[in-house]
Parts: sequence; structure tokens; C-alpha cells
Amino acid sequence: MSGIYIHIPFCKQACHYCDFHFSTSMKKKDEMVLALAKEIVMRKNEFSNEVVETIYFGGGTPSVLSNDEINFLISEVYKNYSVVENPEITLEANPDDLSTERIIELSKSPVNRLSIGIQSFYEEELKMMNRAHNSTEAINCLTEASKYFDNISLDLIYGIPGLTDEMWRKNIETALSFGIPHISSYALTVEPKTALRKLIDTGKIAEPQDEVASNHFMILVETLEKNGFIHYELSNFGKENYFSKNNSAYWLGKKYIGIGPSAHSYDGEKRGWNIANNSLYLKSIQNNELPIETETLTISDRYNEYIMTGLRTIWGVSLERIETEFGLEYLDYLKNQSQKFLNDELLSIENNILKPTAKGKFLTDGIASDLFYLNLE
Repeated sequence: MSGIYIHIPFCKQACHYCDFHFSTSMKKKDEMVLALAKEIVMRKNEFSNEVVETIYFGGGTPSVLSNDEINFLISEVYKNYSVVENPEITLEANPDDLSTERIIELSKSPVNRLSIGIQSFYEEELKMMNRAHNSTEAINCLTEASKYFDNISLDLIYGIPGLTDEMWRKNIETALSFGIPHISSYALTVEPKTALRKLIDTGKIAEPQDEVASNHFMILVETLEKNGFIHYELSNFGKENYFSKNNSAYWLGKKYIGIGPSAHSYDGEKRGWNIANNSLYLKSIQNNELPIETETLTISDRYNEYIMTGLRTIWGVSLERIETEFGLEYLDYLKNQSQKFLNDELLSIENNILKPTAKGKFLTDGIASDLFYLNLE
């Protein structure tokens, strides 16, 4: 089973914290849709022996596309690939694009999962992040979407300067009040060359504090688990049967094709990424050339990726798989490197599976990088 990711590189406005690839000019939207469709066709041979289980529209803001454009791209996938009977088809959307009329239209389309970028229910935070929606739109859109869609995910951001524990609890409670079965939640991170970095450097916004984010993370995990959510990946919580199939495939090392500027692909041995420039992407596709660079992963690269993705999920890192897939040298290395984290009760081993403890979860990415196998080939 495998997936297709389609990157829609347009947004109405730039969020201050975002470093993803997008353009706020819609001038080339029609051209881009045709180019995405063409790339879908050009790459069908890569999946000649694969069955597509998920189609995911990410971005950017995919909901800036019309329903006809979305349906056209989905139909191109169906025409050119084998698709399972009931694939998970996710559309990332912003509340300001989801009027009742639009939601009803979408519910009649092949899209069966919405991932809604709420981020916060507080007006002042939405303004600080330069989100295109306000808190009334967030609440209205969730009220309407939950009438027509069963499978909805929403995004929340924590660790925002000035966000108290009490406010954060209220954000989570508001999200839960809609009966949504999936929540993705991330700490506010300050990426270089973003508007947020500039605002912090000029003293207009305080630097986010790790201690605050760590506390918010603990509140999040505790509250969601109490409400029947399974913390199946570091930033993702789902009710039973509502884990994101698209994201789970990525964490479990399944194959996927990334369509569109800046989109990444993986075939089990090679990783590829499309050029992150709309004009150059369009020119390349129009010339029947794929604007993709690839690298073949070394055994160490594959080991490191498995450590990173495994530790972030409930499936953990199988010591047996490390031995059979990578060899004894890697297993011994992992055991040695993880010993200090086992001693500090940040990692544990149960049934031959290495996992972070509750205490170690928030530190997962840092722990994983300490377990990477470096310069040994």
C-alpha cells in the first residue's frame, strides 16, 4: 500500500511562523493545476506494482482550489493508478475557506477527511500568527464541518508567548466540544527567515520558552488521553480507527509520491524532492521533464530514519528489526547509545521494543538525534 501527496503551493496570506513553500499570488493557479495533473500522469510508472491507499492535499492551503479543481486532480489519480476501494482522501483547509455551502459541496466529493488549520481559538493569537481566519470563523466552520464529515482533524499550536496553561486548557476543551476524532498539535517553532523570527529579533514578540511548551505538551497528552484519544505519534492524537492513514504510512516507511513544487517522495530506497520554485516547476513540467532531485539512502540513512520515525510513534523501534535489517553492529551501537536514556528513565524497552517513557516523550527528537549512526560508513 502506498500514498500520493499533492502539494498546493498557494496561500491567501503568509502566517508568521511558516517556512513551507507557497506563494500568495494566485496568478498561476490554473497553470499549476494542469501541471500537477501532468506530473501525476508522468509518474504513474513509479507505482506500476503499488496500490494507492491515501491521497493527501497539503500545502500551502489546498482549500484555495475550487471543488472542481480538487475533483479533477483526484480523477487523474484514479485514471492512472490502482486505488483501493475506499481510500483516505484528505484535504487540508483553513476555516475562512469553509463556508457551509463549501462544506456541503465537499461532502459530496470524493474527499472524505478534512484537516482544518485552527491553531488557536483566541483572537489575539490568530492575529499574532497572521492567520487568515478569526475565532468566530474557526468555531462556525467546525460546527458545520462536523455535521457533514465524520473524519476531521484539527491543528492546534502550543508554547505561544503569553498563552497561559489555563488558556491552553480552554483551547483543548473547545476543540473537544466538537467531537472531532483527530487532533494534531505542535509547539510553536521559530524557523530562520520567517516573519516570526524578525518579530522576535526586533523585540515585538517574546521568544517561545521550552519550559512553557513542555508544560503545555503534558497538559495536552493528559487531557486528550483522558478523553479517549490515543497518542499514536509525537504530535498526533486519534480516536480508535481515526489515525491518519497518510501520515502513518510515512512513519511506517511505506512508499509515497509527492506531486507539486517542493513535494517529497520515497520508494523504500531513494528519497526525492521537487524543486521549491513555482515558475521553475511549471517550466520543467511543461517541457516534459520532472523537476526532481533524488538521493539513494545509505544503510545509515535508513537506520537513522527508522530511529526518528519509530521513537515518535506508539510502534517504537523494534530491536529485532534493527538486527535483521541493519545488522549486529547497528544493534550494539543503539544499545550503547540508548543506555543513558534508559538509566534516566527517558526510554524503556518492553517486548524488545524501544520507546520513550511519558517523561521522555517531549524530548523525543533530541533523544533520536543522539541515537543516530554517524560517519561510520
